[in-house]
Amino acid sequence: MENKASLILLVVPLLFFSVTINPVHSEYHYESSHKLHLKEKVTHLHFYLFDILSGNKPSAIEVARPNITIGAKLATPFGHVYAIDDELKEGPHANSTVVGNARGLYLSASQDDKLTLVMYVDFGFTAGKFKGSSISVFSRNPVTEAKRELAVVGGRGRFRMARGFARIKTHYFNATNGDAILEYRVTVLHY
Repeated sequence: MENKASLILLVVPLLFFSVTINPVHSEYHYESSHKLHLKEKVTHLHFYLFDILSGNKPSAIEVARPNITIGAKLATPFGHVYAIDDELKEGPHANSTVVGNARGLYLSASQDDKLTLVMYVDFGFTAGKFKGSSISVFSRNPVTEAKRELAVVGGRGRFRMARGFARIKTHYFNATNGDAILEYRVTVLHY
């Protein structure tokens, strides 16, 4: 009986304090009196993306497709979704130095023969000055146009709070199997 009494004396105050309302000083936002003295920088990047759908070790694979066939007969048909882990290289040749990778998704978004992709891709750099940093692209990519531009919508590491654009030019494209080497010239504004 004495054990029950001491247990009650221990539990009752704990319950009382856990049930009472304690003020919480929390808001979903706050304004800081500290000024961030960040200087905006402009960085220009130039690299080649190797998007390989063929062979024993493709860097882009189909992960979803519609259950009907619509549109032109392309290597990447309308409605198909691809996961990518493409190499970024300094040059357009197979033996060029790898500087990073492009990881994400693209969706074939055109029903006609003018291949258009909608891309969400993180371009992560694994070598050089920007090792460990990345830029994020979420944009429409009209592949058949000679000059095209993608929006840079964010970044991490040295590209934190990034915005900008990427100009893309096709260096090589195989319409049969979908393999491509793309030249990227990127202008990034960041802090």
